[in-house]
Amino acid sequence: MLRLRQVYLFTLRHYQARTLSSDLLLSQINSCTHEDEVFSLVGRNKARLSEKHVGIALNMLWQLQKKRPLPLRTSDYVRNHSQFLTLCILAENKVEHMENEAIVDTLYSLLRLSVEDHDSLTEALVTEARKRLERLSLPALSKFALCLYKQHRHFSPITGEVAHIVDVKLDSIQDIRILSVLMISVSDVISQSFRDRLLQKAGQLLEEKNEVHFNYAKRTLQFLQNVKLRYHPLLEKCNKIFLKSASHLDIHSINFILGLYEQLGFDSAEFCLVAKQLLSETIDDYDDPETFTKLFYNLGPMAGSKVRVRLLTTAEYMAEKFSSYQVLLILKAMQKMKCRNSHLLKKMASVLHKHLDSYHVLHLVKLTQYLVALRCQNLELMAKLKKLLFGCLKSSVIPADIAAIIRVLAMLPSFQVEEVTINKVAAVLPQFSLHHLNCIATALVKWNHYDQLHWQNSSKLRVKLLQKLNDCALQRLQKANNLNLLLEELTHVNGEWLEVINEETMATCQRLIDQITWANVLPLSCFLLKTNYRCPSLLDRIASVTAENIDKIHPSEIYFILFLFSALNYDPPANEEFFESCIQHLTSNLSSFETHHLVLLGHVLAVAGYFPPVLITKIFNVSFLSQLDAQLEVLPTALKKKVHMHLMKLNRAVCLECPEFHIPWFHERYCQHVYHSRSSRINPLRQHVHRMLAEILGGSHYARISVLTPYYYEIDFECILDENKKPLSYMAQTISLDDMGGMHLRHDFKDEGRKALPPGAQRIALDFLDSKAFSKDSRHLKGEPAVKKRHLEMLGYRVVQIPHFEWNSMGLSTKGEQICTK
Repeated sequence: MLRLRQVYLFTLRHYQARTLSSDLLLSQINSCTHEDEVFSLVGRNKARLSEKHVGIALNMLWQLQKKRPLPLRTSDYVRNHSQFLTLCILAENKVEHMENEAIVDTLYSLLRLSVEDHDSLTEALVTEARKRLERLSLPALSKFALCLYKQHRHFSPITGEVAHIVDVKLDSIQDIRILSVLMISVSDVISQSFRDRLLQKAGQLLEEKNEVHFNYAKRTLQFLQNVKLRYHPLLEKCNKIFLKSASHLDIHSINFILGLYEQLGFDSAEFCLVAKQLLSETIDDYDDPETFTKLFYNLGPMAGSKVRVRLLTTAEYMAEKFSSYQVLLILKAMQKMKCRNSHLLKKMASVLHKHLDSYHVLHLVKLTQYLVALRCQNLELMAKLKKLLFGCLKSSVIPADIAAIIRVLAMLPSFQVEEVTINKVAAVLPQFSLHHLNCIATALVKWNHYDQLHWQNSSKLRVKLLQKLNDCALQRLQKANNLNLLLEELTHVNGEWLEVINEETMATCQRLIDQITWANVLPLSCFLLKTNYRCPSLLDRIASVTAENIDKIHPSEIYFILFLFSALNYDPPANEEFFESCIQHLTSNLSSFETHHLVLLGHVLAVAGYFPPVLITKIFNVSFLSQLDAQLEVLPTALKKKVHMHLMKLNRAVCLECPEFHIPWFHERYCQHVYHSRSSRINPLRQHVHRMLAEILGGSHYARISVLTPYYYEIDFECILDENKKPLSYMAQTISLDDMGGMHLRHDFKDEGRKALPPGAQRIALDFLDSKAFSKDSRHLKGEPAVKKRHLEMLGYRVVQIPHFEWNSMGLSTKGEQICTK
């Protein structure tokens, strides 16, 4: 008995000593300040290391690396150290004994230390974690899912298993940090209904938390990009978080956010203003190629002239240091800036020679697009690029790549289409989407046009292929049975080829009319706007679905739907109720619009004849207009011009139709600048008609050509008839057409407007309407020309509009008689 007691006491003392020693070892590992200290402890205590020691040691190695700036990290040194291999062997032998969180933490640390995905230890950890998936806590599941995502296991069965667990436990997730990681990790294996549940949950958690770290909002944004969804409610919430977190933004996060905004088609002028200020203040801090490229790409398109010159000068100086991808970004930024700086372009062209062979096929496509847009004159570079593209075309088997290559080859001057190109397209023809067929058809037409310009016979093979391509597109439309998939294909179809398939496309959409829902009225509306077709059955269905589901549709989407009806000048059944319900929904959510979007919205409603007081008073406010001026500085040039023009048109409409608002006309100087800067030549048709009018009225002094009215409407011809319908002379104001080189614009309308006409006299405005004034396949006048007629009548004119189809169908003598009659 005494002997047994001694054995027991010895064992107890030994266990206590080992525990004490182990706790001391854990404490020593956690106290390390350098990787060598960790390796030293591992080397001296190999036999005593438990699974807990090993896991903590590997995690400590990553934590020490994490504290260092990225350029100063020494992951290679860590991975190649002999004691690191020892740790990995010990960990692999003890995987089954590790706790759940330790397995995930160890896997995460290894991946952050850039250990290869197929390493035996990482495989063992993944396998063990998969066995315990159901038992992992939500934080551990989130971290494990992130590890799988970093290993590019996007479509792996194990990722599907994680998604299933998230689906089951979604209601219990109350942490946006955990949810945002899980959303990104499972984004490739989820259904649409599960996606919508995730969006709803994310929106809820972003609202509930008073302060959300902008990293979580960035992950949410990344999820939207992964699922290719522009979901405005979540985008707006994320954007607000970014604006509140401006002090945490740096060049890398700004580049990330603006990049995702661009891909998602979401623009926030307010965020761009913040980004512009932050980047401009720190412009001198970015002297390495990586960060400078991000600076150039994001600040360049928004920068003023002085900052732009500095950026261009630095880019030229740094050109030799740019990587192949950085060169691509610089050229893309130059295209966005519409900057054809010859010195920088020559420098980039010379640098490109050493990078060309390293580009992926789609990078070559983008590169060609940028260089053509920038009018690169380096013939040697373009010839080499053409050769590489043609080589890619011969070897490629991916339909999207083939279509993209052919599209840019058609951009290159004097590209000779070889029979191998025709055969390549013909072989893959049934696999092309409508967008791909559009790209190829456009290229074929361009090559045929080139042949005609150079007095060459168009290739019979090309003509035959174009016919086959058109037939293939029509067959594809006839077989379509899913409206959502069809709209996805039609999104990027445009140009003249759209005319070829328009009739069949309209027939297909009408055949699938029962599939129109609140979720797809936006893409359908955008497509109908693009086609310019006035299809009553489709328009009525869109109006009906929109009215019934108004609360489910985001206000920005309502804008595009109303734009369709306003532009086509179409009144659906219950037109008043439809517009009023839409306007009520919009005016209740004005805060969700950017300032420039409110201007565009106001113009769309004005064309339709609606002037909501809350919207008009908000826009024509000094504070609002000041904010608009600031935000216009960061908008793309084309959008900036559009907003300026639509603000002028809205101002004009309000002055003429709603004088009760007491809004002054403040676009006089803007209009003068626009009209003085445009081409002043008058086309031959107008001159011919002016001579006919002179003969009918009794002389050229009885009619004016290209007249500017008050509020700057331009009308083709103006004359004044007295109470007996006799013309009154303009002799005092007439300027010879010969003296103006064929131009005769009235800039004295103010003085003329003050002169009262004789009793019973009336001004006559004669306008010729080309095909753009009418919707396709219809003689129905569109919104803008209808508004012009309405406004001219308010200004006291009797308006005579002669449509192109009437004019073209008349004989020469009939034309004069028709003008006289009208």
